[in-house]
Amino acid sequence: MTDNPLREPTFLVLTALAEAPKHGYAVIEDVLRISDGRVRLRAGTLYAVLDRLRADGLIEVEREEVVQSRLRRYYRLTALGARRLADEASRLRHNAEAARTRLRRGGLLIDGGAA
Repeated sequence: MTDNPLREPTFLVLTALAEAPKHGYAVIEDVLRISDGRVRLRAGTLYAVLDRLRADGLIEVEREEVVQSRLRRYYRLTALGARRLADEASRLRHNAEAARTRLRRGGLLIDGGAA
């Protein structure tokens, strides 16, 4: 496992899988929802991320089924993936709080909004 920050799409894919196993299209929809429409994954991008996460041991295939003559894979977070996501969430929370603290000290942030 690396200490490098996760790129946002990777973070969001892991977040989507944290709640329950999902197939690719459901991950795409959930990432869109989680990001309030900011991150729109294309299928090619998603499957490259999923392949990398599988190779890193952060996710695994839970099951496969055939739907309308097409194979549908359901992915789930591994214990290693859950730890990596939790670590990244803590890092982001720490950095965001440091930014808010400094904005308040600089008089640029009042009650959670920009001054």
